[in-house]
Amino acid sequence: MNALDLARWQFGITTVYHFLFVPLTIGTSMLTAVMQTAWFRTGDEKWLKATKFFGKLFLINFALGVVTGIVQEFQFGMAWSDYSRFVGDIFGAPLAVEALASFFLESTFLGLWIFGWDRLPRGLHLATIWAAAFGTMLSAYFILAANSFMQHPDGYVINPVTKRAELTSFGAVLTQNTTVATFAHVISSAFLVSGVAIVGVSLWLIMKGKSVDAMRSTLKLGAIVAIVAGLLVMYTGDVQAKIMVKQQPMKMAAAEAVYKTAENVPFSLVTVGSLDGSEAYWALDIPGLTSFLATGSWTGPESTVQGINDLQAEYEKKFGPGNYAPYVPLAFWAFRAMIGLGGLGVLFAIFALWITRKGRVPSKAWIRLMSSIALLVPLVGISAGWIFTEMGRQPWIVYGLMKTENGVSPTMSSFTVGLSLVVFTLLYGALAVIEVGLLVRAVKIGPPETVELMDADDANNGQTLTFSY
Repeated sequence: MNALDLARWQFGITTVYHFLFVPLTIGTSMLTAVMQTAWFRTGDEKWLKATKFFGKLFLINFALGVVTGIVQEFQFGMAWSDYSRFVGDIFGAPLAVEALASFFLESTFLGLWIFGWDRLPRGLHLATIWAAAFGTMLSAYFILAANSFMQHPDGYVINPVTKRAELTSFGAVLTQNTTVATFAHVISSAFLVSGVAIVGVSLWLIMKGKSVDAMRSTLKLGAIVAIVAGLLVMYTGDVQAKIMVKQQPMKMAAAEAVYKTAENVPFSLVTVGSLDGSEAYWALDIPGLTSFLATGSWTGPESTVQGINDLQAEYEKKFGPGNYAPYVPLAFWAFRAMIGLGGLGVLFAIFALWITRKGRVPSKAWIRLMSSIALLVPLVGISAGWIFTEMGRQPWIVYGLMKTENGVSPTMSSFTVGLSLVVFTLLYGALAVIEVGLLVRAVKIGPPETVELMDADDANNGQTLTFSY
């Protein structure tokens, strides 16, 4: 492999690995705030137990997410210096705001929440977890705004002297329809992942007989969130798909392996075809669904979906010779994994509600196993969606402006990036073992049997500040 291939592998591995923590952080922080609000309003100890328990899981996940996210910043300058030089004036703006405002907001108030138990008035302490949760969502917005510029450049001009993209409207970068639609889709997906995770953990603990009353409440909360979020994922995904067809028609064509422009294009549930995806030998289709997803129409001229071959010819005229189609099999199956695994997550939430109705406690070993692995289903699905989004944009690193091959650092050798790739992979493997070990240990311990809290005035009377967990 050359330096470009290795740099792409490195960035792909570190990005997907980091993204495993992001949806759990976003959704679990907000749901922990909801649990603490329920305790604050009702005084029921079961919600305090749930807050303490899922708050601990959230903190473990948050810590690993911060560590892996920092690496992303370094790679832009180390492996992708030409990209950073070309678009840094724009790409750096939302990332700088995210670091200076959003991250400081969530980390500061998260610190107050961790150390503020028994120290702050209960209403003020509740406000700190809501502020931290809001900070995680705000952080996601600025990062998605930067990524959305790569998908659909807006609010910029090309300096004819420096040949660099320069920012003309920060507001356009933050408010363009790509950013808004992507944020809505990612946040709803994050709540789907977190809701299913809470359902799985709660169901497992119910079957183990630990804090059953509290876990029944959190199971219902997680299931409702997962089901509602699943519906929102479908709606926001449909909106995002129609925007994508207008801005990146090649991505949609690759997602369905549509090589020839056609009307009433079916959606393939399963396809057996050639390795490059250019020919289908057998397929199980839903007639007209791809056309509906792309255009909003099932049949007729308005349902026309542009094919890869026609788009390739169009792009060659516009941008010059080259291959402008992504790797079709990857885009095709990643698109289906995203949809299918997300749907399975919703079905699991409904199933968990059904088998625990009216106080029932399931006892089958396979149900316990299902609850143990339930988290992975929508999490792999949302990761597949992220892979589809990024790989479907290829060969562009900034759509229509810079190809990926032109963004890599020119002085970087294969040995240098290969060595760092090995180091990152080993390091991330070790972190994965630590992360999983800490989470499994915390889940096996379960929620605290009893929770004692002092009034803030009593706790602040000469007591030493302590870490609540």
